[in-house]
Amino acid sequence: MSVDTRDYSILIIEDNAGDLALIEDFLFEEIEVPHIRHCFNFEAAREVLLNNTFDIVLLDLTLPDKTGEELIRNILDLIGSSPLIVLTGYTDINFSVKSLSMGVADYLLKDDLTPTALYKSILYSIERKKKIIELQNSERHSSNLFNFSPLPMWVMDIETMRFLDVNQATVNHYGFSYAEFSVMTLKDIRPPEEIPHLLNSLAKAGANPEEIAREVYIHKKKSGELITVKIQVSPIQYKGRNANLVIATDITEQLKHVKAIEEQNKRLKEISWIQSHIIRAPLCRIMGLVPLIDDPTVTDKQQVLDYILSSAYELDDVIKKITDTSNLSGL
Repeated sequence: MSVDTRDYSILIIEDNAGDLALIEDFLFEEIEVPHIRHCFNFEAAREVLLNNTFDIVLLDLTLPDKTGEELIRNILDLIGSSPLIVLTGYTDINFSVKSLSMGVADYLLKDDLTPTALYKSILYSIERKKKIIELQNSERHSSNLFNFSPLPMWVMDIETMRFLDVNQATVNHYGFSYAEFSVMTLKDIRPPEEIPHLLNSLAKAGANPEEIAREVYIHKKKSGELITVKIQVSPIQYKGRNANLVIATDITEQLKHVKAIEEQNKRLKEISWIQSHIIRAPLCRIMGLVPLIDDPTVTDKQQVLDYILSSAYELDDVIKKITDTSNLSGL
């Protein structure tokens, strides 16, 4: 039978020399070179744990200076992320369940202990602790993305429409406090006339969450200001509840810019029409009258000059209108 060749640092907290020898024999039977450290009481273990970390800690429940639940709690406070396996000679189902709920990785009876059972418990406890740490890191990362996002984000209960959580950007943008959001629903950030649209959108989102992102919505801030937003929705489980993670993008200013550009384009079209139609009339007259000045057959040159001057005034007036239109449009 092959043995595990990986390095394991193991702390055994056990006051019984016979039990200690048996545990060490079991470990050497399954692990090629276990790095074992031993303590006979809690105080010695405390000193060791303050300055060292271990892959696994094996703890006897009855030590000379501390026992039971208090001992478990104190050891858990000292071991950090190391898994703790409790070894005991007493059968107490209720206490074993309670110790597991406190954070103990496993609870083993000494009378039932075998090399394989102890090795499997150590292996499973270490791997399980790694997965728990990975999950906690992932949750912490997700929480940071939520809390530090510059965009308003919230978690909404699908059934009640209540806000289950909001990030700081939501508080800043909408003006409500965390406490206020905790007793509010989505209806409270909608003007009354938008409620039917809200309910219809939520009905669509139930069948197809992507559908809700294709529309724009009117929201109401605490100040009463109305804003236009685009929404992204992702279904999640939040503390046992079916919920939606919502990201809201305020596009109010963006729409104002689009409208301003459209207005400018409209003015440009008006100017273009003026240039191509209204300017052309006096300009054509001037171009037709100028050659008459040098025409010897034309006797009333003053009348020609008067017509040219009149057309020039008309052209000047048109140019002023174009300039005024451009100034009003910010062009």
